[in-house]
Amino acid sequence: MKTSLTQDYLGPSLPAGSAEVMPQEALSRHDAFMTRKAPSVESDWMQVDIYKAHIEEISPAILTRMHELTMSVFWPHRPPDIALCIGLGKGYVALDEIGRPLSSAMGFPSGEDFAMLGMMVTTPRLQAQGTGGRLLRRVINDLQGRDLRLSATREGYRLYEAAGFVPMGLVYQHQGVARAIRPPEPVTGLTVRAMQPGDLPAIRALDQHAYGAARTAILDALNGVSEVIVAERGGAIEGFAMMRAFGKGRVIGPLIAEQDEVAMQLAAHFILANEGAFLRLDTIVESERFEAFLSAAGLGVYDTVTDMRFGRLRRAQSGPMTYGLAMQSLG
Repeated sequence: MKTSLTQDYLGPSLPAGSAEVMPQEALSRHDAFMTRKAPSVESDWMQVDIYKAHIEEISPAILTRMHELTMSVFWPHRPPDIALCIGLGKGYVALDEIGRPLSSAMGFPSGEDFAMLGMMVTTPRLQAQGTGGRLLRRVINDLQGRDLRLSATREGYRLYEAAGFVPMGLVYQHQGVARAIRPPEPVTGLTVRAMQPGDLPAIRALDQHAYGAARTAILDALNGVSEVIVAERGGAIEGFAMMRAFGKGRVIGPLIAEQDEVAMQLAAHFILANEGAFLRLDTIVESERFEAFLSAAGLGVYDTVTDMRFGRLRRAQSGPMTYGLAMQSLG
């Protein structure tokens, strides 16, 4: 349901127990951010620098404009990558009077009490004009009652900090042209094979544990456009990985595993099969061994963003963990 920009903010509505684990100063920043007066002309309009911007809901009809917006900040996303996000989330885009895109923000709900924020883009010339903050407030207000998480670029970090988000760690963006590597040492009893339909419940359970929420719709959509493999031992699925076309080449993710050894076996399957291709893998796992393995395969660290949350820390800290994100906007 569409939310008016003039709708009253009723204070942070988080799942039970989430506010108690947030720093008080972060909650105070959030309240101040959400109640800040935004420069507005009328409900769905705002003045931005010399532009009179109109805000509308993101839909497949504006895919081309969303692609123009991501290109303005040099994101590698192809139209199909953006279309995937549009189909999985809800959000808003600000357009000037002749329809040029200025800013966007989206939310991707999972389960009843969690959402990932993503596709938050503002053209460079307007990044200090309040456009992104206006859309962020609107998306957050739509997602009341949920813990929130996002991947913050350097340009967006101060905005998200002002909105009450707190850092958890870094997301390491590994990418490059895959080169021949010696396969990692086999793991006793472990087999890497293509996913079978009967593996889906185990894949969903592993992902829910690692991600911190049930994202069934997202996994189903990714499954439809990805090559999916699993790591099996003793008849049990211990990890899985997906690979699909994305950006300049292909992305490996999500990749869920409990140990570096299993994660490396899964990643190696795709790397060895795609020698000479451009591959990407975004990871939050602080593992020198995993990082060295990726770098040796030609996927060095290209950039980092900050993993931030508003609400509980939902990511698994033990057991199956997220070695590879689906994409930064989806986690």
